[in-house]
Parts: sequence; C-alpha cells; structure tokens
Amino acid sequence: MSYAQKLEALLTKELIPDIDDRLDEIFEEIADEKNANDAQREEIEELREFKDDLKDVLDDIATGEMEEDECKEMIDDILEAQKDAQKETEK
Repeated sequence: MSYAQKLEALLTKELIPDIDDRLDEIFEEIADEKNANDAQREEIEELREFKDDLKDVLDDIATGEMEEDECKEMIDDILEAQKDAQKETEK
C-alpha cells in the first residue's frame, strides 16, 4: 500500500469521522443550552476549516498532485498529533 493510500484511509476512516463526531457533540451541547458560546463557535469554525483542508488533501491525492514523501510526512505528523492527544486525555 502506498503512502498516498495510507493517508487517504487515515483521513477518510479516522480523522474526518472524528471531526464529524466532535461537531455533532458540539451541536448537541448547543441544542441543550439553547445557545452557542464563543468557545463553541470558535471550535466549530476551526473544525470546519480543518475538515475542508483535509478534503483538499484528498483531492490532491486523487489527482496525483501529492508526492509520496509528502504523504508520508503528513501521516507521521497525524500519528504524532494523535499520540500527543492521547497523552493529554490520559492526564
């Protein structure tokens, strides 16, 4: 499996669904509170922008505009960020 295929799978099977799940959680919180606070609005905006960026990466993979070394580097960055996030939740 190429790095491009691995990156595509990581984005479509993990990251984007995780973003969608977090957005759903925020919208549920807002519905319960009947109002969105500034932090929620900001997080929604950041998540939407991040999701759009990930979709752009998927487009680049599909069109062959992303090199294998770029894909590997992005995979490494994502895995490192996930590891750091896991450490944070364990605290």
